[in-house]
Amino acid sequence: MTIDQLIGLLEEYRDEHGPDAEVRLMTQENWPFENRIAGVTSGAEMNEASEDDPSEYFDDQDVADDAIVYIVEGGQICYGSKRAWETCRDC
Repeated sequence: MTIDQLIGLLEEYRDEHGPDAEVRLMTQENWPFENRIAGVTSGAEMNEASEDDPSEYFDDQDVADDAIVYIVEGGQICYGSKRAWETCRDC
């Protein structure tokens, strides 16, 4: 999914549910969890940080692509529902 595709989907939900609707991350289809979103980062930012202190990274390998944007999970809120995968909108 690209940034523009994600923005397009989020704009549809903003139109349906308003701009203050909470956004969560649903993970693990076989054992679903709802998670907070901590924020976003990019491969470029992570690669830059690894140059400062490569010991912080689990495998000491650079992220493959600077242009990838990551939505970062901020912690589990509760169990989720498998229906999220059945009903999700994609591009």
